[in-house]
Amino acid sequence: MKIAILSRDATLYSSVRLLEAAMARGHDARVLDPTHCYMNITSMKPSIHYQGENLLGYDAVIPRIGASITFYGTAVLRQFEVMDTFCLNNSAAISRSRDKLASSQLLARKGIDLPITAFAHNPDNIEDLIAEVGGAPLVIKLVEGSQGIGVVLAETDNAARSVIQAFMGLNANIMVQEFIQEAKGSDIRCFVIGDKVVAAIKRQGQEGEFRSNLHRGGSATLIRLTPQERATAVQAAKIMGLNVCGVDLLRSNRGPLVMEVNSSPGLEGIEKTSGKNIADLMIEYIEKNIAQKPR
Repeated sequence: MKIAILSRDATLYSSVRLLEAAMARGHDARVLDPTHCYMNITSMKPSIHYQGENLLGYDAVIPRIGASITFYGTAVLRQFEVMDTFCLNNSAAISRSRDKLASSQLLARKGIDLPITAFAHNPDNIEDLIAEVGGAPLVIKLVEGSQGIGVVLAETDNAARSVIQAFMGLNANIMVQEFIQEAKGSDIRCFVIGDKVVAAIKRQGQEGEFRSNLHRGGSATLIRLTPQERATAVQAAKIMGLNVCGVDLLRSNRGPLVMEVNSSPGLEGIEKTSGKNIADLMIEYIEKNIAQKPR
């Protein structure tokens, strides 16, 4: 097979591992920077070009599209879809997952348990927002944030008011969420491929840090999932329409809560902690789906 890995940085751990795994299984693979792609949009002969080269004959695309280029990256991916190329995650599912508010609404509609979340546009509603999630401590999140950026823990109602007012003053879209104290600064990253959780790790924030993201200096350890946690992660991925994703869960007194569904989960933390060859499993999933694709 001929496989394209859409990534802005060919030296990143995830890009390198996917390239290695594809080549080890006998495929012709390369990393392409989606921002250097340009498209000819036509019904007769749609095409994608890269540094003067016409990108013809690709069987599959693995999107590793960062949050900062979601609009253009998904446009490139959509063009591959127009050309009937198998995409590991489709453009619509990635766009859906990048909107934290829309994702939360969709998951809640389908019966997935989440931290209590409130959203408003008008500063006059701040007091009600705080009350809706049970008061401080509470978490304030930028709707467009990623990797723990734009996430603030407000430990008092006064602090919450100040942070919310500041974000609203900048016309930033924010969500206010209850703080799950019993999680103790940790979450569970479930790596889902197809209809299975292939690996799971517990991520623990640094001392005094409530965010557990590994990019924020958190640590990772192996963890055994409960049947309910495993089922919740798979169901969340299915609802979002993602074939491959990281589902982040919080262990609460009322059961597992979905915090986020990440359409471009990093491989380094999960592979090094679990010892599993996740990149290989992703290529294997592509092979199975290409084999089942009607000719």
